[in-house]
Amino acid sequence: MNSLEQTSFTIIAQAGSAKSTYLDALEAAKQADVPKAQALLVEGDQLLRTAHQAHMEVITQEANGNTPPFSLLLVHAEDQINTAEIIRILVSELIELHTKTG
Repeated sequence: MNSLEQTSFTIIAQAGSAKSTYLDALEAAKQADVPKAQALLVEGDQLLRTAHQAHMEVITQEANGNTPPFSLLLVHAEDQINTAEIIRILVSELIELHTKTG
């Protein structure tokens, strides 16, 4: 496995874990455990930050003239980051709404 594939898998794994953690946060809020929900949001943010750091390595290499070959795996990894970001925003809003109306 080459470096780009390893980085792509790191991004996919970290972003996927972040998404799951965000959804766990929503479930905690639904159970009226707001402190747990907030802690899970922070945990998800840490996972997503790791995915972004791995992605930034690829971008930095390209900016330095080392353009990687086209990779569907990397495209998928970038999609996973985007999806995790969207889920984070929506879950955060849903938690806020749930705690206000709960």
